Amino acid sequence: MRLGVTMFPTDYAIPPHELAAEAEARGFESVWFPEHSHIPTSRKSPWPGGAELPKWYYDSYDPFVAMGAAAVVTKTIKLGTGVCLVVQRDPIHTAKEVATVDRLSNGRLLFGVGGGWNAEEMADHGTAFGTRFKLMRERVEAMKAIWTSSKPKYAGDLVKFDEMMQWPKPVQKPHPPIIVGGGFPQGARRAVAYGDGWMPIGGRGVDTLALLAPFREMLKAAGRAESDVPVTLFGVGMKGDELKRARDAGIDRVVFGVPVEPRDKVLPLLDKGAALMREV
Repeated sequence: MRLGVTMFPTDYAIPPHELAAEAEARGFESVWFPEHSHIPTSRKSPWPGGAELPKWYYDSYDPFVAMGAAAVVTKTIKLGTGVCLVVQRDPIHTAKEVATVDRLSNGRLLFGVGGGWNAEEMADHGTAFGTRFKLMRERVEAMKAIWTSSKPKYAGDLVKFDEMMQWPKPVQKPHPPIIVGGGFPQGARRAVAYGDGWMPIGGRGVDTLALLAPFREMLKAAGRAESDVPVTLFGVGMKGDELKRARDAGIDRVVFGVPVEPRDKVLPLLDKGAALMREV
């Protein structure tokens, strides 16, 4: 089982490139950055994590710029979006950003994607909340075409473009792994349908490990192997018993959440996580 860390990168936290370098030095497999372009002040959409939306949701850096900075000061650690809100992004520009970071990192990008929960945020980008998951699939399919074809074109119901050319292509072939975020069963179904991994969020009153058996039945029914869609358990606390349970259940990767704090608060937690990693 591999271990990663995630943090909302902001101007008042340890810089993302320093976090990546420190995590790499301690043996972590990956570092993940979430995304919100902005947060509308209307706040009609409830935050799934609780009543009060943390400030860093509207303070976070762009994840691709953060990963690009991290790429040039590291050599082995994988760089992930946790998650990229593709329903709020132009797929042609995003395809180029993914390929660029994958090139700069020599094939270390993990492309976590999600549909999001904030309807007002999406509306500002011209995205309809009710069809966001159809849009997400079409944009992912369109980006796959761009990454894998010399003259890609795509014609869906919501995404269309004529034959074109775009380079660079990603280092990873056929493209960086697409890890689909979301709960069970809907998020799991999307991961089975077009993902290279499933990324549920731990906690929040749900025992994700108990859902692995029905998830594996989904894979079997779709003719996909467990190795085709490994599970990344996101946002787990640093507890040895929870890690061992995840390991024994067959979780492929666990991602610890670290607080949006300066170096002196974050580095001791990385040390703690590294010690647990060696123990487990």
